[in-house]
Amino acid sequence: MRVQTVGKTFNPAIFNSIPKSDGLGLFKKTGEPEYVKVKEILGYSNEDISVATGVPFGSVRFDGKVPAELTERVTEWATAIALVHTFFNDRTKTILWFKVSNPMLGNVAPRDMIKVGRFKKLLKFIQTALEEGR
Repeated sequence: MRVQTVGKTFNPAIFNSIPKSDGLGLFKKTGEPEYVKVKEILGYSNEDISVATGVPFGSVRFDGKVPAELTERVTEWATAIALVHTFFNDRTKTILWFKVSNPMLGNVAPRDMIKVGRFKKLLKFIQTALEEGR
């Protein structure tokens, strides 16, 4: 579908990187991620988060002194989780999708792709799958 605005046509697919809703409550009203919820959904330990973000283990914290790099990465993860949730519309299925090996991702679980630094590939996969499903 294309949208006409002030003499210009654009494809709303450019907005596919933002979930239409936050049914899992992964974001605060400020737009900051709910760190603990994201951590729980992915089943990550603080050590996993350190590896996945490159933030030193001792700096992985979720209080008022969260490192900017940690906030950026967790925001990306929360966005991906919310996008998958818009498809399933079910918390349990969304969590399972991230934890179960996926043959379309080389038999790797999405949560493991994030851990090994393949988040951008995973996000592209999610966006493409959602677009094809429309």
